[in-house]
Amino acid sequence: MTETTMNIENAHPLDKWVTPEIAARNDRIEIRPVALEIKELHKSFEHKGKVNKVLNGIDFTTHKREFICVVGPSGCGKSTLARLVAGLEQKESGHILVEGKEVTEPGPDRGMVFQSYSLFPWMSVKQNVMFGLTQSGMARNTAEAEALQWIDLVGLSKFVDAYPHQLSGGMKQRVAIIRALANQPKILLMDEPFAALDPKNRLKMQQYLLEIWRNIDITIFFITHDLDEAIYLADRILVLDANPGRVKEVVKVPLPRPRVDDTLLTEEFLATKAYLESLVHPPETEDEESMEDKLSMVRMVPVNAEVPDIY
Repeated sequence: MTETTMNIENAHPLDKWVTPEIAARNDRIEIRPVALEIKELHKSFEHKGKVNKVLNGIDFTTHKREFICVVGPSGCGKSTLARLVAGLEQKESGHILVEGKEVTEPGPDRGMVFQSYSLFPWMSVKQNVMFGLTQSGMARNTAEAEALQWIDLVGLSKFVDAYPHQLSGGMKQRVAIIRALANQPKILLMDEPFAALDPKNRLKMQQYLLEIWRNIDITIFFITHDLDEAIYLADRILVLDANPGRVKEVVKVPLPRPRVDDTLLTEEFLATKAYLESLVHPPETEDEESMEDKLSMVRMVPVNAEVPDIY
């Protein structure tokens, strides 16, 4: 076998879309300091005496200011992984290190944004953003000045005194994001934060997030079930397999930055989505198909009733 033949066989399906500029950017990311390191991470839950293995030996490293998305089928443990990194769940075994420090509990070095807006309904926008700052001991005047800067960054200056019930879904999520960022964490963890938004507002929020990420020193670890969203946002995509959750592949996104609306229509975007689809939703084998529940045809009208032919 010639060296050329071996190189062709070892080539990744997405390599054809990697330009010298994209390759150079990937190289720059890989020489940055490590922001998050996950080593041999295991997690199980017990329910009614039965142990369910959720995560099985997760190994993954994220570099400073990298944007990582995590995808996978239902049951792969995406949200559990984010909660473990946040310190909201206790691991079974393994290690989670943020800039070399072991994670054992929630801490200011990690911010978390959930799908639900999780804002305090009795507080205004400004008060919500100030909350973490004042809790950490910052003087109220300083906290207010910082909060107003963050609010201005996401274009909500006209709504500083508004309450959550007076905001749209996208506005609420912008407030949730800057509240998490105001404490200046090293890593921002996001668990399907835009899933409840309609497609137009979801794209708008993705663009807001990319602009925020471009302007501040933050590493983002973003959980999503939406492959379009993952490709549009990420530098790399961590693909998990299910039952139990384990790393299937880490995919480098072969798209230049900055990402724009038309990015979603390019050949390389569509090729990347097709490849991710093959990983997340591989074709079923005959045995798997035979195990699927067949559609049960239940007659919903009296037996002697005439049912018009819909064709």
